[in-house]
Amino acid sequence: MMAKNRNTAETSSPRVKGPLVWLDMDQKALDDAYDQSVYAPNQQLVARRRALASEATLRRLGEPERFAYGSSEIEKFDIYKTKRVHAPVNVYIHGGAWRNGRARDFAFPAEVFVNAGANFVVVDFAQVTETGGNLMPMVQQVRSAIAWVYRNAASFGGDPERVYITGHSSGAHLAGCVLVTDWEKDFGLPPDIIKGGLLISGMYDLKPVRLSKRSEYVKITDEIEETLSSQRHIDRLNAPIIVAYGTQETPEFQRQNREFAAAVKAAGKPAELIVGEGFNHFEMQETLGNPYGIGGRAALKLMGLSFDRSSEES
Repeated sequence: MMAKNRNTAETSSPRVKGPLVWLDMDQKALDDAYDQSVYAPNQQLVARRRALASEATLRRLGEPERFAYGSSEIEKFDIYKTKRVHAPVNVYIHGGAWRNGRARDFAFPAEVFVNAGANFVVVDFAQVTETGGNLMPMVQQVRSAIAWVYRNAASFGGDPERVYITGHSSGAHLAGCVLVTDWEKDFGLPPDIIKGGLLISGMYDLKPVRLSKRSEYVKITDEIEETLSSQRHIDRLNAPIIVAYGTQETPEFQRQNREFAAAVKAAGKPAELIVGEGFNHFEMQETLGNPYGIGGRAALKLMGLSFDRSSEES
């Protein structure tokens, strides 16, 4: 019996840590830190809930209107319109490790915004598996979508002077890049076309991502790492932001969000950090569909709106 116990103990002995790759992490730990499934065992359950919530939202609100912001088939967005005129606009950039998801999959937060008197826009854009691993075209498409919304907001009842952006996960990375866009140089637009950003569970420095197993499908060059790491371009940030993450997320996603919010504050720019106690990566996204949840409440606060049940769409 003693020998058997000794063998069992040997079998379950702790993993031997390898050479450090990033901070105090070896390659295995860093790879796990950029793999949400390792830290969120209920990932599929939450995904199912999100799909059902989106289906229910579409039944209640009806099909969204579809607009093209570019020339390719994917360069379109869904818009869920509020009944109020000249209403603010919240543009949602979805996540999915840069390689999953379409706009229709993310209808579930629409009612929060529509019922509070805002238009809700969900952008479609190319996936990194369709761009040869290059993130640059994705960022450019999302920037172009924001520019289109600003220029054409009046065509769908929106207020171009009240455009906000929300992103989750890799979508928060893209949204972070959008927030530090040089709008005057690149689009001939005012520098402050975005009035606020909510970034949930995102990435703002691509160096550790580049070192992780995500580099198997995302090709991060020196130029891309520098250009698309929004934390390195805070000087171009012209809008207040709210950054949020959950305590059950991976250590790297927690660190990325903490440090980005701290860097923005250190630069003397308005930033609020919200920590979701007990929430994992996918549960944080789910809260955006609840006006009293962490994400929903933060988004409405950023836009200066409140949820009033008497204004719900029928």
